Amino acid sequence: MYDIYVNERNDLLVVPRGDSIPLHFNRNWRKKRVVRSVSEQIREDIRTQGYHRRNVAARPRVRGACASSQPRAENAS
Repeated sequence: MYDIYVNERNDLLVVPRGDSIPLHFNRNWRKKRVVRSVSEQIREDIRTQGYHRRNVAARPRVRGACASSQPRAENAS
């Protein structure tokens, strides 16, 4: 199980349940939730670094993923 933390800058921090937040992260973190499973990338980061951190606001948006965002086909009758 893993603890999920967020801070005021929308950074996401994932640590194994019961582990403390690394000292070099000096911002105010608040606990968001506890999850049972995470992706392989997060699991690999936790195995090598002891934590996984990313900025949630910096995630790329996928254009055209929603059906309502695609242009309508006009009827040529």
